[in-house]
Amino acid sequence: MDLAKKIQAPQQMLLWDITDNPDDTAHKHIAVSPAKQLRGISLFTGAGGMDVGFARAGIQVVRANEMASHACDTYAANHPDTELLRGDINEYMEAFSVSDADIVFGGPPCQGFSVAGKMNPDDERSQLIWTFLDVVARVQPQTFVMENVKALGALEKWRHIREKFRERTQEMGYHCEFFLLNAADFGVSQNRERVFFIGSRKPYNGVAFEKMLNSFKEKPRTLRQLFETLPSAGSEENPLTCTAKISLASNPVMRRSPYAGMLFNGMGRPLNLEAVSTTLPASMGGNKTPIIDSNLLADPSAHDWVSEYHAKLWKDTNNAHFAPAPEQLRRLTIVESAAIQSFPSDYKFCGTKSAIYTQIGNAVPCKLAQCVAEAVLKYFYQEVTQCD
Repeated sequence: MDLAKKIQAPQQMLLWDITDNPDDTAHKHIAVSPAKQLRGISLFTGAGGMDVGFARAGIQVVRANEMASHACDTYAANHPDTELLRGDINEYMEAFSVSDADIVFGGPPCQGFSVAGKMNPDDERSQLIWTFLDVVARVQPQTFVMENVKALGALEKWRHIREKFRERTQEMGYHCEFFLLNAADFGVSQNRERVFFIGSRKPYNGVAFEKMLNSFKEKPRTLRQLFETLPSAGSEENPLTCTAKISLASNPVMRRSPYAGMLFNGMGRPLNLEAVSTTLPASMGGNKTPIIDSNLLADPSAHDWVSEYHAKLWKDTNNAHFAPAPEQLRRLTIVESAAIQSFPSDYKFCGTKSAIYTQIGNAVPCKLAQCVAEAVLKYFYQEVTQCD
């Protein structure tokens, strides 16, 4: 198929605008001087969360590839200067060649490795980490960054995959290490653990690079602090975008914390406003969308219905019964979800509500990506300058 026909402007669909957040640019970052600006290629791009972070760090993203149509529309709406290759990456291999970019980055689909999935190494999506390396082999950048689920970097089950990955990168002329990171350690209001495989043509000390990464750590805002910067839920600027009803489970799964277990039907759990969010899933949009107590959000001293109900069930689960949840409990909105993932306040999302929730849940938090990119620039490249 003619590449020119594939790389065309998308037809924009439903757009949600997130209003300004005064803290969006508060984080200092490293930027390469204009004369030496590095070029990046983004793979398995999704809505562009990782690209936002790498661009903030000073990398010019010259080309991106994504297969999901709504995610492509979102990406095109926010990154008009980047060449977007729409569709199966295997159909675009001829579009990649030596010296196209200084760095290749991306997060191949992870369902085959995830503890939330079937953990099947033969899952077609599990093979895409090798496709990522196929592009690296064609482009031969100075460095690469590949993100994936924590399980790929932590479980013994996937040790042979990690070893095979590093062996292949060594054959390609790269030194590769992997690092387990939690987004909450880097200023993101979400506990989201991921693994990052970072390769360089120059041998490097993994311990020293991890020390560099740690220098970018910062305390995250609680959900209450984050949501205080957003328009009120239910307003025109922050509409109630998930209508899935919330009902009490007749057979709840109990845990010590009221924010764990399953007090409600579906997989959606309540969020603790005085802490950071649990990991946002790509399956949001229906009854797996997290739950917020709107009364507590409006008034920290209000009655904590979830904690009280949990305490009641903890004493005796016979108190559980199927019934509608109190009206003050609602689902997390698209605007709130995007803010938790640290997307810019003016980022536009295209597609149906369900598609937008999925794009957000699949994304690499922008701020985490920015910190990783900054560490890579500072450690591996020269002539970088501090910018406000």
